Amino acid sequence: MADFAIITTGGKQYKVSAGQKLKVEKLAPKGDTASFDVLLRSVGGKVEIGTPTLTTPAQARLVGNGRGEKKIIFKYHSKTRQRKKKGHRQEYTEVEIVKI
Repeated sequence: MADFAIITTGGKQYKVSAGQKLKVEKLAPKGDTASFDVLLRSVGGKVEIGTPTLTTPAQARLVGNGRGEKKIIFKYHSKTRQRKKKGHRQEYTEVEIVKI
């Protein structure tokens, strides 16, 4: 069974393992590493559950920042000729999990 952990960041939870890359909500990088709260960890078949988090955080390396694809918001009211078109690109940070 593969080792994994459930981490939380940006109001979301992610299932991660060591060496995995993922995109999370934009972080303000003060350095080139980050640590995330661990809710649950499974190492070698042994499961640890935090109350609410475990004492040792997961370590990650910040790979880079970017912006996601554009989402179109289009509002339309019939019979009144009201149309409103708007776009949004969410910023993200790509991280690589070093240690769970």
